[in-house]
Amino acid sequence: MVTVTQLREFIRYAWERAPAVRAQLNSVGMTPEDFKNLDDLVKIPVLPKKKLMELQRDHPPFGGWNAVSVGEMQRIFTSPGPIYDPQGAGEDFWRWAPALREAGFGPGDLVLNTFSYHLTPAGFMFDSALRSLECVVIPAGVGNVEIQVEMMKSLGATGFTGVPSFLMALIKKAEEKGYQFREEFNLRKAFVTAEKLPETMRTHLAQDYGIEVFQGYGTADAGCIAYECTERKGMHVGKEVVVEIVNPDTGDPVPPGETGEVVVTLLNKTYPLVRFGTGDLASLLTGSCPCGKETPRLSGIFGRVDEAVKVRGLFVHAQQIKKIFDDFPEIKRYQGRVNRSGYRDELELWVEPAQTDTFNSGLVARIKDRAREILRLRVLVRQVAPGTIKEESVLIDRRKWD
Repeated sequence: MVTVTQLREFIRYAWERAPAVRAQLNSVGMTPEDFKNLDDLVKIPVLPKKKLMELQRDHPPFGGWNAVSVGEMQRIFTSPGPIYDPQGAGEDFWRWAPALREAGFGPGDLVLNTFSYHLTPAGFMFDSALRSLECVVIPAGVGNVEIQVEMMKSLGATGFTGVPSFLMALIKKAEEKGYQFREEFNLRKAFVTAEKLPETMRTHLAQDYGIEVFQGYGTADAGCIAYECTERKGMHVGKEVVVEIVNPDTGDPVPPGETGEVVVTLLNKTYPLVRFGTGDLASLLTGSCPCGKETPRLSGIFGRVDEAVKVRGLFVHAQQIKKIFDDFPEIKRYQGRVNRSGYRDELELWVEPAQTDTFNSGLVARIKDRAREILRLRVLVRQVAPGTIKEESVLIDRRKWD
């Protein structure tokens, strides 16, 4: 975890070298010496991704956030916006190596890296991290599924990095070609990010193909932010990152367990982002992890700020609704419907059970308990007849405002 001393020294470094950081602090009358504890970060305005894009456009190439010259960088990438992302010095600049080590990657592994190497940084992020762990990398990138299947088989690849849907696509292609994947391939570990990993898919990959899958969370701007340990009960925040979960409207931290925007302060001497708003929604888990690590843990990413619905002051996202029902195979279809009764918001969960005789008060109680655990809200649960839920959206806001 980042200490107050580390944060103050980092802020002082960034203040002296990155004009945008100095302007960010000046806007609220602060200097590096004003940082007495980690809570002082909240006094600094959040830097939304859209604002970063505007600053880069007005003050190219990095909007004043770079603390070293362009000549001292290794590479420059671009991500949608456009936003330019620098790669500074060091063999694992984006800090993904600890996440991969936790997932079992190490010397002797031959890893198929399927993240793109073209313009965007993800391919190089994982390539450099894997090399720092003495893995051999197959720089596959995206596409060319048939070629990648043959390379995996003939070279004996033991690991995979990429998005989970592409891992499944490779396996299905191998099966289409007549291969028995578990018996004829050596792939036994995978690290995925940048896409939702359903627990059903993780279980399927482990039980049917012998592949243990770990996941992490990061962005093109910040690199690795959090990753799973061997317990896989949330994602531990990385050592060089301060993570806050804040109300997107105010920038103020929300209580542990509540959903808000992920805001990161990155202790990076090349690109020192301070209170950078990722636009992603998550919550901080309460309690300690069975693995023994004391670092804060993220619940997982529920979606984007601009896709959320606010109910009784709390943000609710469709992914959270889906997460509730991951544990209820008895429910065939479901939908969250936000209504307004008088002056009070109500979230009602419509459910179509797979079999009507399985729907009872005990099931309703368990759904309500799970919803309260994930959403921090009391909900209503309503059984509806088969075919009632016609809209594809998992979460609908039906409130009418005067």
